[in-house]
Amino acid sequence: MSIIFESKLSKIGNLLVIRIPLDSSKKLPSRGMVMVRGTINNLNFKAPLEPDGKGSHWIEVSTLLSEEAGVAINETVFLNIEPIKEWIEPEIPEDIMNEIINSDVLNQWNSINAKSRWEWLRWIRSTLNPDTRNKRINVMCSKLENGDKKPCCFDTTRCTVTDVSKSGVLL
Repeated sequence: MSIIFESKLSKIGNLLVIRIPLDSSKKLPSRGMVMVRGTINNLNFKAPLEPDGKGSHWIEVSTLLSEEAGVAINETVFLNIEPIKEWIEPEIPEDIMNEIINSDVLNQWNSINAKSRWEWLRWIRSTLNPDTRNKRINVMCSKLENGDKKPCCFDTTRCTVTDVSKSGVLL
């Protein structure tokens, strides 16, 4: 199922983002994070769409991708996206990976799928408070040790990138 739309490349803080129009986002299988493949100005990509906390989604665009797609901030881009089941691996911050290793839950971490790793990462990074972040990392390791595969009681429809959101809503 291809979803075709136009949007503008914008900058929030230090990130380049493309907001997915609500009518296009409604065609996705989830209000939470969705993995997609597609094209931006006919340039192929595969990436996660993060929820915006208002019922839609957005995508982070690397500087390299924006340059290769030939688009600058405030310019219109043409996207053709398709949800996929194969999740790309998230980049795990050093503090999280160190605790996974130190807590001896690396085998359990490696046994869960990439989507579950994304859910743990999103839950941990959804706070600006360093103490809360550390507590969540420890809770994750404890839950992994007990065989849990993903966080409990977490609103997956909220934006978890605190650099570009406030109270779970994209700025």
